[in-house]
Amino acid sequence: MPRSKTSKTLWFVVFPGFELLDLGGPLCAFTLARDFHQAGYDIRVISSIGGLVSGSSGIAIDTTAASPRGHVDTLMVVGAPTPDSSDAQADTVDLVRAISPRARRTASVCTGAFLLAAAGLLDGRRATTHWRCAPELQRRYPAIKVESDRIFIREDDIWTSAGITAGIDLALAMIEEDCGTETSKAIARDLVVYHRRSGGQSQFSTMLDLEPTPGRIRDALAHARLHLKDQLSVERLAEVANISPRQFARQFTAETGETPARAIERLRCEAALPRIEETGEPLEQIARQVGLDTERMRRACLRIYGLSPRALRRRSRGLHG
Repeated sequence: MPRSKTSKTLWFVVFPGFELLDLGGPLCAFTLARDFHQAGYDIRVISSIGGLVSGSSGIAIDTTAASPRGHVDTLMVVGAPTPDSSDAQADTVDLVRAISPRARRTASVCTGAFLLAAAGLLDGRRATTHWRCAPELQRRYPAIKVESDRIFIREDDIWTSAGITAGIDLALAMIEEDCGTETSKAIARDLVVYHRRSGGQSQFSTMLDLEPTPGRIRDALAHARLHLKDQLSVERLAEVANISPRQFARQFTAETGETPARAIERLRCEAALPRIEETGEPLEQIARQVGLDTERMRRACLRIYGLSPRALRRRSRGLHG
């Protein structure tokens, strides 16, 4: 149900060399909530000294200097392409350390977690960042419990998110907390993204790796996506690709890094996931619609997402923890 629409001050913190999408993704989500869904967000982009701040792409953003006084509802610190880009940001770390106690909640996007960590805000907490940078975050700040395979983590009033686009997932969860589920769902539709993604970062990077070069294997995968209910044996896919089953299996694994059976299982779970999370359809029916039986779907979801379909559905009823 809708929450209060009283004004909430939302400050995005940037610094020289910041990643533009870390800012643009969640900023767009909150702006849509304000402009089209009557959410009361007072949005500002701030920096330690104000004025134009250039990102890693060379695009400069006009910022304001943060006020030393007053309440801030949400403080969101964006990241940079690498943790090293944020190492020289002592002024920004001081800024975050000073403002966070005045904020209802503090968040980071991607490697922005390194700035929160440098400010001492993550000690003794669970946190995440881009999977590639997670080992370095743990090495530098051993007092943090780094969970490298999470999309985002909320621990009390501190939120951290994974790489780049995960900032949108975090923003949608915050909007849901502020304005209700229907508003966050509407904004997800506007952005053409999942309302909630489950599982960890690894399954999304793996799915990207599944895309082969243009040709017969890609044609077979395209056929599979359109015919998930059908029998998709190696023989059938090889027929679509117009090569022998043995050659198909060898070439498929070489181009995608997956066996055909595991790849088709992933595609089926990917198709099932939104229906598991967003509908009340019986799980048996969802499994049939994507070419699985209930037990195979359960095992596949456990392997890919770390949760059974029933657990995924239960978790989708609330925010990610």
